[in-house]
Amino acid sequence: MNELIDILGFFLNFRFVALVLAGSVAGLFIGAIPGLSVSMATALLVSITYSWQTTDALAMIMGVYVVGVFSGALSAILINIPGAPSSVVTTLDGFPLANRGESYKALVYAIVYSCIGTLFGFIALFVLARPISNLALRFTPMDYFLLALFGLTTVGSLTSQNFAKGLISAALGLFFSMIGLDSVMGTPRLTFGIQDLQAGINIVPALVGLFGFSEVLMVVTNARLEGTAMTVSKQKLKASEVLKRGRFSLWYATIGVLVGALPGAGGPVAAFLAYSQAKRLEKHPSQPFGEGAVEGIIASETANNACIGGALIPMLTLAIPGDAVTAIILSVFYVHGLRPGPLFIRDSQPLFHAILAGGFIGSIFLLILGFFASGRISKVITIPKRILLPLVTVLCVIGSFATNNRLFDVGLLFFFGLLGFFMRSRSYSVAPMTLAIVLGGMMDSNFRRAISLASSEDNMLSALFNRPITFVLTLFIILTLVSQTKWFKQRFRQKRN
Repeated sequence: MNELIDILGFFLNFRFVALVLAGSVAGLFIGAIPGLSVSMATALLVSITYSWQTTDALAMIMGVYVVGVFSGALSAILINIPGAPSSVVTTLDGFPLANRGESYKALVYAIVYSCIGTLFGFIALFVLARPISNLALRFTPMDYFLLALFGLTTVGSLTSQNFAKGLISAALGLFFSMIGLDSVMGTPRLTFGIQDLQAGINIVPALVGLFGFSEVLMVVTNARLEGTAMTVSKQKLKASEVLKRGRFSLWYATIGVLVGALPGAGGPVAAFLAYSQAKRLEKHPSQPFGEGAVEGIIASETANNACIGGALIPMLTLAIPGDAVTAIILSVFYVHGLRPGPLFIRDSQPLFHAILAGGFIGSIFLLILGFFASGRISKVITIPKRILLPLVTVLCVIGSFATNNRLFDVGLLFFFGLLGFFMRSRSYSVAPMTLAIVLGGMMDSNFRRAISLASSEDNMLSALFNRPITFVLTLFIILTLVSQTKWFKQRFRQKRN
């Protein structure tokens, strides 16, 4: 009861609500513009909010996160270009519906069920975070190392078309995370004689480069992102009809939470899974799937927004980000001197409550802004890139420089931006690299602690792997790797056929 009172207290905090609103407005516009992403917006906010109070920074970031994930559906429906990868599935039925002059109807279903999915995800976060934290208190240093390794192998298999490319991306991230002074010996490591690298790779310019500047370069080289938006004319829709169509929405939200809690999976995977479930469960859709079925929009938008709460669960309780955005939010915690993990909820309850309140308030603004801006957003979606891209580039440079007032960090920004562009243009996902940069230090320190503790035992291997949690995590890693081999995939196809 006391927790609910604390969470409700944020609803009465004008400053907190205003910052969530500001983040929500930013998320609405950035998420709706093709070529810009929530990840990029969040990465820029890290550099802007690093000197703020932590609750203020979290308020704005949660607003961007919640509304930004939804607003990718706006361009998906109106111009058939998903504003975010998680909105790809929404284009399958959203744009055909808009083509028939029912764009307002498509937007209403996207708005309502994005809100439902988000609320379900944050309720799941509130209910499940503590039990998972209690389990995590039993983890040893070796368990943390294996958990981070499992997260990276999962990211590699789910966010890249090619498993090997995903692992290469993660390996590069681990390499960058090792640069700097050795945490045990205190000697320079992988600095190549460059003095500025002894402090390590600053996470802010790395993230802004990978998600901000690289997207600018992708947009410049991809003329397909220009489009003409459909007009939005209001229609009469009964609330009972809108809600009746979503009879399976809680199941899609459950899929979203479970997929979101799996490190690295994220909205695109949840949306595809929920869409396939909708095709199986809906015997009499409003239209055939792929031709304007509102049930397809419901499945996609409910699942990818429920992923938000799901992705925050491992980030807060295990310090393992659930997706690229939570990896950036994790960096916000580190910038402010906080360490998410099993003790975070117990020791930092106000911040946990701020995240929950920010999510719930953001859901309310999602509804308000969605209905208010749905008829006006088409002008923003088609904003000339010659105006937008220079502005984004300037923000990237200022954000990177402002963190430590070093021109070297601006150089890092351009380096990681070019690297991210090179990787993405060749179908290498930057998400595994991002998570590896964030998690690399934790993996390094925990592995060395585990080896140090086990070296005094008679049987070192037994000391490292003789606990049930350690055994299960090792088994998961092996199964993940085996499941991506050609032999396993061929056998699976044979059995399915």
